Amino acid sequence: MENQKSSSSLKAVIAVLAVLLVGSLIYIFKVTSDVKTVQTELKSTMTEKESVMTDLQELKATYDAAISENTSMSDELIQERDKVVSLMADLSKSKGDVSSMAKYKKQFFALQNNMKALMAENEGLKKENKIVTSQRDSTVVVLGESQKYNETLVGQNEELSKTVEKAAKLTILNTSGTAFKVRSSGKQIVTDKASRADMLKISFTIAANQIAKSGEKAYYVQVIDSKNNVLGDKKTVNFGDQTLTYSFITNVNYENKTVQVTENLPGKDFPKGVYYVNVFDNNENVSKTSFTLK
Repeated sequence: MENQKSSSSLKAVIAVLAVLLVGSLIYIFKVTSDVKTVQTELKSTMTEKESVMTDLQELKATYDAAISENTSMSDELIQERDKVVSLMADLSKSKGDVSSMAKYKKQFFALQNNMKALMAENEGLKKENKIVTSQRDSTVVVLGESQKYNETLVGQNEELSKTVEKAAKLTILNTSGTAFKVRSSGKQIVTDKASRADMLKISFTIAANQIAKSGEKAYYVQVIDSKNNVLGDKKTVNFGDQTLTYSFITNVNYENKTVQVTENLPGKDFPKGVYYVNVFDNNENVSKTSFTLK
């Protein structure tokens, strides 16, 4: 009877041990399986992290290339590129767990969509810029040709103006100086003797000119004797930094027709020698001559 009880107890112990062994084996298998699953998930997560990092690097490279083209959208592109760089820094610091990777992938896709929209807009602007540049270059060529043509016209007009101005100037002809002896009767007798002369007669002709401006003309006449003295009024007039000493002024009402001008210059004790007559239109010497008294 005791042997039977011992045998039953032993069987019970063996049965319990068997159950415990089976339970242990099942637990070990489950733990080993969970570890492998975690390792697989970690490996998969790390691979996904590297993949997202690679995608972000490509995104940044795309922005860098677009920014280097220096378009009107450079500021917007730089802002988006900086967002990519910031996300790369955050991703680099992350542990790469499943929840964080889901967040980073979501942010990456959002940035990628923004990039596609900006790149499309940037390409559109580049095409427009090419058209504008082409049109501008064509305009520059046309303007250049127009400028050359205008410069030619301006040059021709200047030459024409100079020609007209030159043609419009009055020509002084036949300038002469003659000495006279004036008798008490008023009769004037030509003389070439300095000792007999008591008046000089200065004459010149203003030629007809149909394109010259008509109206009052003033000429300064300068008579210089053989001792280099200016005869007559000996007045001075300034033309800028130039000063002219003249013998008299003759005023003429010019009406585009030939005008004979004659002025008398009284005097006494005229010295012998060569006398010089200069006719000035303002400060320009327009005619000159000389005569001699013996």
